Amino acid sequence: MSGGKMKKPMGGPGGRGPMSVNLDKAKDSKGTLKRLLEYLEGSKKILIIVLIFIIAYVILNISQSLILQPIIDDYIVPLLENPSDTNAKIGCIKMIITLFIVCMLTAICSYLQSKMMIKVSQQVVKRLRDEVFSKIQKLPIKYFDTHPHGELMSRIINDIDNISTALNTSINQLISGILMVVIILVILFVINPILATISLLSLPIMLVVVGKISKYNKAQFIKQQEALAEVNGYIQEHVSGQRVIKAFNKEEDIKAEFNLCNENLRKNGFMAQTVAGMVMPIMGNISNITTAITTILAGIFCINGKITLGTITIFSKFSKEYSRPITEIANQFNVIQAGIAGAERIFEILDEVEEYPENVGKPEIGEIKGHVEFKDVYFGYTENEEVLKDINIDAKPGETIAIVGPTGAGKTTTINLLTRFYDVTKGQILIDGKDIREVEKDSLRNSLGIVLQDTVLFNGTVMENIRYGNLTATDEEVIEAAKLADAHGFIKRLKNGYDTIISEDAGNISKGQAQLINIARVILNNPQILVLDEATSNVDTRMEVKIQQAMNKLLEGRTSFVIAHRLSTIVNSDKILVVNDGRIVEQGNHNELMNKKGVYYKMYTGIFEEVS
Repeated sequence: MSGGKMKKPMGGPGGRGPMSVNLDKAKDSKGTLKRLLEYLEGSKKILIIVLIFIIAYVILNISQSLILQPIIDDYIVPLLENPSDTNAKIGCIKMIITLFIVCMLTAICSYLQSKMMIKVSQQVVKRLRDEVFSKIQKLPIKYFDTHPHGELMSRIINDIDNISTALNTSINQLISGILMVVIILVILFVINPILATISLLSLPIMLVVVGKISKYNKAQFIKQQEALAEVNGYIQEHVSGQRVIKAFNKEEDIKAEFNLCNENLRKNGFMAQTVAGMVMPIMGNISNITTAITTILAGIFCINGKITLGTITIFSKFSKEYSRPITEIANQFNVIQAGIAGAERIFEILDEVEEYPENVGKPEIGEIKGHVEFKDVYFGYTENEEVLKDINIDAKPGETIAIVGPTGAGKTTTINLLTRFYDVTKGQILIDGKDIREVEKDSLRNSLGIVLQDTVLFNGTVMENIRYGNLTATDEEVIEAAKLADAHGFIKRLKNGYDTIISEDAGNISKGQAQLINIARVILNNPQILVLDEATSNVDTRMEVKIQQAMNKLLEGRTSFVIAHRLSTIVNSDKILVVNDGRIVEQGNHNELMNKKGVYYKMYTGIFEEVS
């Protein structure tokens, strides 16, 4: 069980490489932002319309304040002096109606530009999700061996959501805020250059404050995202492992460990949000002080007859208005920083080297007979440690090669090299004389059928899961494959037969039944070379017999590599390879190895002594 942090799976010859989680901090915010904005190029027409609505919104918003001056100077002040002035009353009513219309138009423009920007942002995040999911399908197995699944889920879901939030709100506020500040400053200087200059003095102070806070806040948001990824990974790992947790009564331990992860997220989230929350109060206080100073000076000017009461009103309003967009933009920096941090983590996935990019354009393997050769093969998950050494195998077409040995000896690693989940460090693997590195990898894997110890079934019907082996297969072909796998009988007994929905973890069928479906899937694929990796180790003896019968049908006429921990299942193999410490220490058929009375003999007789 893990401690305060998630434990990382150990690397080694069991088929998984060394675990290393790379959650680097943001390195290039400008480059990331530029790259993210490139995703907006496909929405140029909509963005132009959004820009028009933003400009209209800014102009109408400013117009609301400008209308106040004539209302006060031309109508309210005269009415205060002469309450019976009919013309002033009518003019005041007209201006108030005009102000109401302008306010309504402002609200409409705000709604339309916001709605269209949401549409653009959703198009961008859809494209990002498509690209990330597509990229994941192209990444090598070693990437998934070295990155926790929960952390990847956090990137795909949470980080992209942060990008969406940033695009939804930040672009609008940035553009409208900049326009608002520029136009208001021009108007203030036209009204009174002296007061405008005093108001402008607060601008550099605000910019310095925003710059300092945003720089610190960026690091805090990255820590928050990393802590969130750790929590997601922990949840994913322990939700899927509930059976083990309950079997060992570890519920309280797991809760305690989760509390540590969650507390780490709370601390980092608190720091990120606290720093972000400082922006509004600080900016608001600077704005209030500036407004107070300019209002006092404006009052003095008004007493001296240099400006009117209406001018004081709009000047005070504009003085507050020009600082408001800066405050709003500053308040958006937490959203922007989270979006940039999320984008950078997404781009890290998109920039990962795909599985064997040099393989593009290589010839397909074509029809094969199934002659497989390992020639002087060496392999290590790291440069400093070889887990396979000097492996030589010659499997003739149609032969069944069994690979046995203790846990961690290198059995599964040998199979991972044949399927090119990993590549050899030295030596060659040949199929019909062709180096598998010199043929197109998809065609190579299409010629292989793999039945693993841990069956993987997807959330869908039984029919869909079997058809996964050949998506173009008809229903009749799927059923025939199920019959050959001896799965047809139990499938027909299911409530909805082949239309029965299998849950994500295949919890509504037994492990043995799941394995039969998996075998049916491989039969439907009709490969020439088979790989069976301890396919019966998770089932009872009765089901093992049934699965073994299904596999015997599957093995007929095909070159097969069988990894087995129950040696009784491989006594009829054409050749048995005994692997220990990454080397083949013995090979031959069952009788030959038993006569040698070596490692295999001890393993075989030892098993039956334990059984008896």
